[in-house]
Amino acid sequence: MSTSSVDLNLLLVLHTVLTERNVARAAERLHVTPSAVSNALARLRSALGDPLVTRKGRGIVPTPRALELAPGLARVVRELELMLSVAPFEPASCTRTFTLAVADLGQVVWSPLLATAMRREMPLAHLRVVGIDTLVSLGDLSASEIDLHLGIPAKGPGIYAEPLLEERSVLVARSDHPVFDRRVTRRALGELRHVRVEMVPGKNFRDPFAATYAQAGVPREVVMTVPSYTTAAEIVAASELVTMLPLSFLRARGEGLGLREVNAPLPAHATRIALCWHERTHADPAARAFRALVRGVVKGRQRA
Repeated sequence: MSTSSVDLNLLLVLHTVLTERNVARAAERLHVTPSAVSNALARLRSALGDPLVTRKGRGIVPTPRALELAPGLARVVRELELMLSVAPFEPASCTRTFTLAVADLGQVVWSPLLATAMRREMPLAHLRVVGIDTLVSLGDLSASEIDLHLGIPAKGPGIYAEPLLEERSVLVARSDHPVFDRRVTRRALGELRHVRVEMVPGKNFRDPFAATYAQAGVPREVVMTVPSYTTAAEIVAASELVTMLPLSFLRARGEGLGLREVNAPLPAHATRIALCWHERTHADPAARAFRALVRGVVKGRQRA
């Protein structure tokens, strides 16, 4: 007989009756009425072709077939209970691999701090960091490979987005750039040539700085497009091109590359940064602990 021919709930009823040796007590344990237990036993008798239990006083007596089934039923129920039980989460013993999607800005500024925090709080766990292009190619947060996205707030069904900070961006040039030899007027600003960062080519993501220049009434000639802030910074350090960089990136790498902020007549530009995750990991204890770790690192870096 295949399991598809038997309602598995009936087997749980039989296990409880055999354990309690009493229909009323079994019904109380199962939170049903005694008549519901009797009906379940009747259905199971019909399916198995055996009386299973007979009444004796206020209790029951199992048949040989029921006694034969009892050990297996008890084992299966124990295994199901163990499988469904949720043990307290212990970060120190967690061996999971967590995947964080973050732009190279975050990789430069936050990843070293995350490595230290992971070593301290989850020493047996592993951290996998991927870029935004990988996030998109894998199917965004709804895909099973990404646990957390740190960046521009994501939107969509089942997405949670927790605001963390606002990241200000500034215009930068190499330290000996001619732009620093004169007052930076709107006309002088319009004569500069720019490197633009486009992390996911072909996806028509909005240029975040186009509106800033339009608001200032300044033309912006983009002569080169690259996939990361790191690449843009390296190009600007070796040429007369300029680019917009997040201020935290400039503070982390600017001095070493010989970059300076240009005091330009532009409206302030800030990008909201959020922790984003999918509902499939929302209640998972390990994923919650990982989010708390990332949140603590980013907010701690902001205060520093």
